[in-house]
Amino acid sequence: MTDPELRHFTGQGGMQLAYREVGEGRPVLLLHGFFTTGTVAWLRSGHAARLVESGHRVVVPDMRGHGDSPKPHDAASYPPDVLTDDALALVAHLGLTDYDLGGYSLGARTIVRMLVRGASPRRAAVGGAGFDQLLHAAGRGTSFRHVLDHLGNHEWGSRDWLMEGFLRKVKGDPVALRHVLETPVDTSREQLASIATPTLVISGADDEPEAGRELAATLRRATFVEVPGDHVGASSTPELGQALTDWFA
Repeated sequence: MTDPELRHFTGQGGMQLAYREVGEGRPVLLLHGFFTTGTVAWLRSGHAARLVESGHRVVVPDMRGHGDSPKPHDAASYPPDVLTDDALALVAHLGLTDYDLGGYSLGARTIVRMLVRGASPRRAAVGGAGFDQLLHAAGRGTSFRHVLDHLGNHEWGSRDWLMEGFLRKVKGDPVALRHVLETPVDTSREQLASIATPTLVISGADDEPEAGRELAATLRRATFVEVPGDHVGASSTPELGQALTDWFA
């Protein structure tokens, strides 16, 4: 299947960032996780197709440092909370006023930041967001740092070796991605509790679901759903795609 037309919008600092659209109807903006791309996370997983079938226009950007978006090597291109700046810029670029937001892992935490900073979708969905990762975001990503810092030296068949293989498959840029890891900022419990948007919190059964339950309990209007899989595996399960489709119906 041919990928949808590549489009661009102006992100923070004037960077021209990439996004794609499929379908027609109610807009839903989906943000991918670290290491992957909008196409791999949402289009090739089949999640976007489910949403299109249920009457949605699905927008999938590539965050800076990922996919078809620029991957500069200078630290100045990755200021604190820049992924949130970019996502808010895309909402403005598209002129969205009645829309939904969804994300997984890094994308989910970016969705939370968007809500804290004033985004007002009808509904939001966050998968694999964790809880402590939101409260103490700065300096996280130890496992990813290890993969990026030891490329070519991971034990054959290990989780790190598999992650490196995926990085090569999506043509990830280790230098740019290392900078992306420095951009998250902390979100307080008070800020989380102030979010009024109805939010679906999704966790994999083998991905610390208690953290998802704690996040759901902290948010003002949240629903918790558990799906099969660990952090990586849960992201592509049909159950996650169905949960999103049901939530955004």
